[in-house]
Amino acid sequence: MEAYFLDFANLLLRWLHVIAAIAWIGESIYFVMLDNSLRSPKADEDKQKGVFGEMWAVHGGGFYHNQKYASAPAKLPEDLHWSFWKSYATWLSGFALFVLLYMANPSFYLVNPGSDWEWAANLSGWQANVVALLFLLGGWVIYNELCKRISPNMDRDGILSLAVAVMMVVVAYLSTQIFSGRAAFLLTGAVMATAMSANVFFWIIPGQRRMVKAMKAGETPNPLDGKRGKQRSVHNTYFTLPVVLLMISNHYSFAYSHDLAWVIMTLFIFAGALIRQFFVLMHAGQIKPAYPAAGVVLILVAIWVGAPASSVDDEATTASAETSSAVSETEASESAAQVAASDGRAAGHAEQIVIDRCAQCHAESPSYDGFSAPPAGVVLETPEQVLRQVEQIKQVVANGYMPLGNVTQMTDEERTEIANWSP
Repeated sequence: MEAYFLDFANLLLRWLHVIAAIAWIGESIYFVMLDNSLRSPKADEDKQKGVFGEMWAVHGGGFYHNQKYASAPAKLPEDLHWSFWKSYATWLSGFALFVLLYMANPSFYLVNPGSDWEWAANLSGWQANVVALLFLLGGWVIYNELCKRISPNMDRDGILSLAVAVMMVVVAYLSTQIFSGRAAFLLTGAVMATAMSANVFFWIIPGQRRMVKAMKAGETPNPLDGKRGKQRSVHNTYFTLPVVLLMISNHYSFAYSHDLAWVIMTLFIFAGALIRQFFVLMHAGQIKPAYPAAGVVLILVAIWVGAPASSVDDEATTASAETSSAVSETEASESAAQVAASDGRAAGHAEQIVIDRCAQCHAESPSYDGFSAPPAGVVLETPEQVLRQVEQIKQVVANGYMPLGNVTQMTDEERTEIANWSP
C-alpha cells in the first residue's frame, strides 16, 4: 500500500510539474517573442511618453497593443503583472519529484556501478544523494560566476555564451561518469533548470523590484538591472528546449545507456539551442534557416553516434555457411536438428535468466521495494511473457540499462547470452 501511495504522489507531482513548466515556458517564450517583435512607435505622443517599441497583435477574437518603455513611464499601476511563481513552482515540483523518485532509492537510480571512476562506482546511497545535490549547487555557482566575471556589464555576452557552452559539455561528461545513465541526463537538465529558476529568483525579480522601487520614488532606475534581467532571460530561453528534451529522455535508453552518452547529450543540447535561436531571430524579422539546419545536422550526428553495433558475428556466419555447403543433405538435416535442439536449450536458459534477474520488479506484484506495479506495465514472470518482449529485453540488457543499477547482479556472461539469444 505504501508503494501505491508513493506512485500516486509521483503522478500528482508530475502533473503539477508539467502544468507549471508549460505555464512558465509558455510565458517566457511569449515575452521573448514580444521583446523581439517590437517596432518603433508610430505615434508622436507615444514617443514623447518614452515608449521604446510596440506590437499590435490579434488573438482570440480581439486586438492587443503592447508597448515597452525605454525609461520609467509616468505612472505605474498598482496591479502590475509579475512573472515568477510559475518558475518557482516548476523548480520546486521538479525537485520534489527528484527526491521521490531518485533520492528515495539512490542505490538503484543514482549510483553508477559501471563507472570508470572507482569512487563513483562505490558510492553508497546517501553519498550519491549528497553528490547529486552538490552537482546541482555547483552547476549554478559556476554558471553564475561565469556571468558575473565574464560579462558583468552585459557587454561581453558572446564570450559568455561560449563559456557557458563549454561548461555544459563538462557537465554532460561529468554526469555520465558519476551517475547512472538516466540520472545523468536528468541531472544535466536539472543543472540548466536550476540556473533558469535561480536567474529569476536571484537576479531578474530582485532587479525588477529595485527598478519599480526607484520609479515609485521618482528616481532613475539603474540601467544595469534591466540589462542583467534581459541577459538572464535570454539565457533561460536558450536553455528551454534542451531542458525539455533531457527531462523526457528517461524513456529512451538508447541515448543514456550508450558509452558516448555525454556526446549524445551535448549534441542534443546544442541542437536545441540552435533551433531556439532560429525562432528568436524570426521574431526579430530575421529568417536564418542555417540555424535549424545546423540543429538537424547535430541531431543526425547524435543518431549516428548512438546507433547500436550489429550483433551478428559475420565471421561465424560465413564459417557456418561454408560448413553447411560442404555436408550432404542427410548430414545437414542431422546438423540442423542438433542446432535446433541446442537453440531450444539456450533459449530456455535465456528466458530463465530474464525471469531470475528481472521478475523482482517486472511482476504483477513486485517484490522489490518501491514498486507497486511492474515498470512500464511489463510483466516477465513466465517464459511466454518473456518471449513477447524479446527484442526490447535484448536491447536494454545488452546496452547495460537493465537491470537498473544492476541490483540483481546480472553477470556479463548472462548479458552476452541474452544479446545473442535467438528464440
